[in-house]
Amino acid sequence: MKFSKNFELPVFFLLTFAWSWGFWSLGGYTKIALLLAPFGPTLMAFLLTYLTSGKGGVKDLLRKGLSLKFPKVWLIPALLLMPAIIGLSLLIAVMSGEPLPETPLTGNPLTLIVAFFYILVLGGPLAEEFGWRGFALGRLQTKYSALVASLILGVIWGLWHLPLFYAANELYKNVPFPGFVAGTILFSILFTWIFNNTNGSVLTAILLHTSGNWGHFAFPITATQWGSLYSLIINFAVVLVILAVWGTKSMKRESTPSAGP
Repeated sequence: MKFSKNFELPVFFLLTFAWSWGFWSLGGYTKIALLLAPFGPTLMAFLLTYLTSGKGGVKDLLRKGLSLKFPKVWLIPALLLMPAIIGLSLLIAVMSGEPLPETPLTGNPLTLIVAFFYILVLGGPLAEEFGWRGFALGRLQTKYSALVASLILGVIWGLWHLPLFYAANELYKNVPFPGFVAGTILFSILFTWIFNNTNGSVLTAILLHTSGNWGHFAFPITATQWGSLYSLIINFAVVLVILAVWGTKSMKRESTPSAGP
C-alpha cells in the first residue's frame, strides 16, 4: 500500500526537520551527526517519493538532478547571479570604507575550484535541493502561485537552519536570524524563477545553491559590518525586476499563440 499523497508535504517537512534538527542536536558529540544533518531534505524526498510513486517516481526525481534537457542559457544565472550579487555587495562595503576581509581570491585559484565541488557535495546543495525544489516546490505550486509558493518555502527553509544559529558556526555568527530568513525568502524566489524556466530542473537548483554558497566563500561579506545588508538590498532589487518582467503566477514567460490565418 502506497503512502497517501494528501499528506506528503506536511510529512516531508516534519520528517526533514526531525532528521536535521535531531542530528544537529548531536553535533557537539559526533562529526558524523553534523555530516548527516543537512541531508534531511533530500533523503526524505526520495523516501516519500518511493512511498507515493514507487521506483518510477524515484527515477524521475533522480533524472531531474541529472538531465540537461533545458535551455542552457539558464546556466548563466544559475552559476553567476549569486556570486555577482555577493561580490558586488563586498565591493560596496569596501568602497564605503570597510577593510577588505581575507578572501580566497587573493590566494591559490585552485582553492576556489576545489571549494566549488566540496560545497556541491557536502556544503548543502546536494543534501537539500532534491527536497526543497525537487519535491516540495512543485507540489506547493499546484496549490499556490509561484510567488506564494516561494514565500512559503523560503520561510520554512530559513527556519530549518535555526539550530545552526545556536551552534559554534562561523558562517552564521555575524548574521541576525531575521535577516537570514529574509535572505532565504529572496533566494527562494530566484530558485523558483530558474526552476520553472528549466522544466523543473533540480540540477540548476543544485548549481544555484552551490554558486550561492561558493559566493559567500569567495566574497566573505559576513566578515564585514554592512556587506550582508547590501546583499539583501541588491537581491531584493533583482527579485523586483524578475517579478516585473516574468510575473508572479509562474515566473515564466508563456509562449504566445500564433495568429490565425
